[in-house]
Amino acid sequence: MKYNKLVRDKIPEIIKSRWALPVVHVADEKEYWESLKAKLLEETNEVLEDDNIEEELADLTEVIYAMLDFKWISINDLEKTRVNKKESRWWFKDRIILEETKE
Repeated sequence: MKYNKLVRDKIPEIIKSRWALPVVHVADEKEYWESLKAKLLEETNEVLEDDNIEEELADLTEVIYAMLDFKWISINDLEKTRVNKKESRWWFKDRIILEETKE
């Protein structure tokens, strides 16, 4: 079976323990970044499709953490940016749906 996608570090060991042979390589920086973006989409789709929201959000968060690490952005910096946006634009608590704007 072909995959050609980024997987968690221990997946090759798990595959070996199930008597299969994983064929892998280590991505260079460009391939890794592109693979992280693809994994972000994959995990986002799983959040949208799966009822196990906690597990899928955990997977999505792990991809986000990997992206932050790759771009040398600390979780504290991300949180500061999130809080700044929240303070200037608030959040989604009021459940406001923008239907349209009229000129």
